[in-house]
Amino acid sequence: MTTRAVRACELPAQALLRRYVDDGAYTDCFVTDIAATATQAEYVEAFYTSPVFRTERWLLARFIARPSTDLEARQLALGTRDSFSAWSVEARNVDQLLLSDFQGRTRSWLMSTPIPGQPGTRLYFGSAVVPVKDRRTGEARMSGVFRALLSFHKVYSRILLHDAARRLAD
Repeated sequence: MTTRAVRACELPAQALLRRYVDDGAYTDCFVTDIAATATQAEYVEAFYTSPVFRTERWLLARFIARPSTDLEARQLALGTRDSFSAWSVEARNVDQLLLSDFQGRTRSWLMSTPIPGQPGTRLYFGSAVVPVKDRRTGEARMSGVFRALLSFHKVYSRILLHDAARRLAD
């Protein structure tokens, strides 16, 4: 089975991440289709145990003391765990998972749905970055670090989604 290219798209109307659009946060959404049928739990586990994400997990364990295991990723996927490495579950339903980082600054969102009118699964991955209030002006704004890393973030998001989709399609 093969995967199609990962592409940017609008957040679906039912996306749990949508609440951050109205709050002025940066949000993005990427999507890809696979010919295989995959459950949300299979998608979440494939995402957080992919080789690319394991590297991120290793970095989080070493630099901010937030270790995680493949078993914990599986438990998160199955809904028997509400925290994983640097994240905790903010919301979940049968086809979506929304995680918040331990500082409350970023959100990660995964959703899987059947492809309308054909066999296979549509996989979504999105993020939100919550603006910080400027101490002098009280105005909400994005940090310079966020602006500097945005291009990398978009490429990295595509790589993560592609890697999870590839694992599910094999």
